[in-house]
Amino acid sequence: MPAHPATDTPSPFRSREDRARDREEKREAVLRAAVRMFNARGYHASSLDDVAASLGVSKPTIYHYLGNKEQVLVECVNRGLEMLGEAADGARAQPGDGLDRLRYFLCRYAQINMDDFGRCVIRTNEEVLSMDSAIRFRARKREIDLAVRAMIQDGVDDGSIAPVDVRFASFALAGALNWPARWHDPDGPMTPAQVADALVAILIGGMAPR
Repeated sequence: MPAHPATDTPSPFRSREDRARDREEKREAVLRAAVRMFNARGYHASSLDDVAASLGVSKPTIYHYLGNKEQVLVECVNRGLEMLGEAADGARAQPGDGLDRLRYFLCRYAQINMDDFGRCVIRTNEEVLSMDSAIRFRARKREIDLAVRAMIQDGVDDGSIAPVDVRFASFALAGALNWPARWHDPDGPMTPAQVADALVAILIGGMAPR
């Protein structure tokens, strides 16, 4: 609690920083509750009334922090896409050859897809979005796909990956690593990291030079 500058007496009023932090924590709680409901029930079967009830707040509170239902969904998928974009940036900065960087990214990609926001990216169909939101959603997913293709091509060029059709290889990798978003049980015996490592080991084994 802030103190009065002259007397060092604690002030009963919260500072601007405290208020900003409180708002961000509440917004994050609302977003996390929403994304988990979307993932569990599907977008159409979820309502902001249900999200509000799960938090013990009113529906206008959801509007205050995040907006309408589509805006909430867009925020959720954007969070997941940002995480994937950061993983791609991190992979490009890794030492080693193309295969090493691809392995790093694929492990992060699979783990993110088993997180709440990554799951939402995989489970969201463009049809539930407005045209503008769908265009942006496709564009950001395309950026991730191009990043994967570039990593594969780098590996082919430096000899750490066998010559492959880069486009098909990217589709195959994404297809395999998107599915854990649907079947992985967070309470199951394997952690996201363990699932990711096991799947990526199998996939990478098929791409290494003979």
